[in-house]
Amino acid sequence: MTKPFVAVLMGSESDLPVMKAAFEVLDHLEVAFEARITSAHRTPEATRRYVADAEQRGCAVFIAAAGMAAHLAGAVAGLTVKPVIGVPLDGGPLNGWDALLSTVQMPGGIPVACVAVGKAGAKNAAHLAAQILALADPQLSARVRAGREQNARAVMASDDALQKSLGGS
Repeated sequence: MTKPFVAVLMGSESDLPVMKAAFEVLDHLEVAFEARITSAHRTPEATRRYVADAEQRGCAVFIAAAGMAAHLAGAVAGLTVKPVIGVPLDGGPLNGWDALLSTVQMPGGIPVACVAVGKAGAKNAAHLAAQILALADPQLSARVRAGREQNARAVMASDDALQKSLGGS
């Protein structure tokens, strides 16, 4: 049996700088992933083939990032029953509002989990994908929990430094 992995799809090459944040999170949590540039509009058949192939090879979660019309996540969700996480990107004149609304407004029965616009969304999509995989992987669950604890310690250390700089305790 193959190890489950996350497939990260981007609508265009211009999405790559933002989505590298997702790659970093997945790498840090030791989650196997692969990434593809494929378009719901310009390469629909290639998108369909990739989703089917990835599913057969053990893809457990899809992350789909796109800006403007942002149909990639919805197109992927229409092709699979695996979880799909949409990352709206902030390209175009509406600064990501169009992508956010396109990603979140899915018809009943074809869900897409939607995260924040941009880099924070890319990171959260990777964290959410890891949490989904962690349901069946106790070691990954421990890594996810350790990451949360590390984040909490970093915030507390920042507050301690602020308090000291203000002359507090």
